[in-house]
Amino acid sequence: MVKDAKTILIVDDEQPIVDILVYNLKKEGYNTIEASDGITAINVALEQKPDLILLDIMLPKLDGLSVCKRIKNSLNVPILMLTAKDGEIDKILGLELGADDYITKPFSVRELVARVKANLRKVEAVSNNVVVEQIAEDKKKENRIIVGELELDLDKFETKVRGEIIDLTLREFEVLKFLASQPEQVVTRETLLERVWGYEYYGDIRTVDVTVRRIREKIEKDTSAPKILITKRGVGYYIAKR
Repeated sequence: MVKDAKTILIVDDEQPIVDILVYNLKKEGYNTIEASDGITAINVALEQKPDLILLDIMLPKLDGLSVCKRIKNSLNVPILMLTAKDGEIDKILGLELGADDYITKPFSVRELVARVKANLRKVEAVSNNVVVEQIAEDKKKENRIIVGELELDLDKFETKVRGEIIDLTLREFEVLKFLASQPEQVVTRETLLERVWGYEYYGDIRTVDVTVRRIREKIEKDTSAPKILITKRGVGYYIAKR
């Protein structure tokens, strides 16, 4: 083990996937520990207190959703769920289990490593008590995007709509940021998939639509008549200025 390196707990019963994750995470300088079933995952997490957990939903003995809930009741650790089905995404987000992020299979290793780094950065920002008041006013403005009723704080990964903080996943935040950085400009689903999910992502284009739908459910007063995140039929999506 590398001294002082962050430790990632990988929970998956598919050994080939575990081997790939272990290899690539160690290459990035992380320590890794493993568990192949839900019960073992809980015990390992409570005993070794990893810095982040990669948690598959389909597990022997106890499913990943239950594992996530139990661990979150005892530890304040970021959990990135691994799922192979769109329907499971709704469960992760809708049941408020405490998962910090999710990634759908099949995924690119580069994307997963980037998500691991981003979630660890968020934890470090909180633990180090980094607050906006410590940043110069001009720096604040540089790291915020404000379009109409929508406000994004890029340092805190925080989203506000009409002054109210909205809880978004990291992926939802990145989609909203990409669109809000160029308001009124229509962005195709293909462009979003390439720029937000990454060049190596080979998932279904409908992933973009699912994510946009989830964002709308959180930021729009009426999802049947959106005022912020607009669809240009047959083309893509854009953020309205008003």
